[in-house]
Amino acid sequence: MSTALCRPPRLGSVDPKETIAALATNDLLARYRRGVENYDRRLFLLRDEQLDQAFLPESGLGRWPVRVVLGHVMDADLVAVHRMRRAVAEDNPVFADWDENAFVESNLYGVGAPPGGGGAVGWYVALTHTLRQGTAQWAFSLSDAQLARTGMHPVRGVMSVRDILVSYTHHLEHHAAYLNAKVERFLGPAPEEPVPAGGCGPGCGCKPKG
Repeated sequence: MSTALCRPPRLGSVDPKETIAALATNDLLARYRRGVENYDRRLFLLRDEQLDQAFLPESGLGRWPVRVVLGHVMDADLVAVHRMRRAVAEDNPVFADWDENAFVESNLYGVGAPPGGGGAVGWYVALTHTLRQGTAQWAFSLSDAQLARTGMHPVRGVMSVRDILVSYTHHLEHHAAYLNAKVERFLGPAPEEPVPAGGCGPGCGCKPKG
């Protein structure tokens, strides 16, 4: 995997799904596994009021607050993992859709909540990371036939396990680009850091195998 992919995504530089879909399966899984390493780590330096700040559409940064973006990606990954596991275990299951906007409008992500009120960004990031690590390890064990098993999405139609991996690899990188732009708005440009010889982080697909 290119060390360029060890740099956090930026607006205007996120690869389209077609580019991700063209990757060899091992490279796709390594990229999926990278997960939260796409986030600007300085997000943990943000104050609560910064985590909760929404943006106007004309800002070009996306309207959702950082806290909501992180919670949304976590929930989306929960949905994706369940769909993939159903597709492997069941014959052509029908996937349930979910209303992401209802999650936001009901303040499921705890914007403005007091400490301990359910909006802990550390939880959102940690669960996303754990899901990606475990799911990638599981997916590496699947045969090509299992990766090709399908389910029916209510909007997108037939989707294979591999299609879901592609879609949600892109999904996280897309949201990470907007999240990183928000962090940069608050804290300034991220300093350039050299990529460590062993990979760019514990979740990184660049990390060489033993």
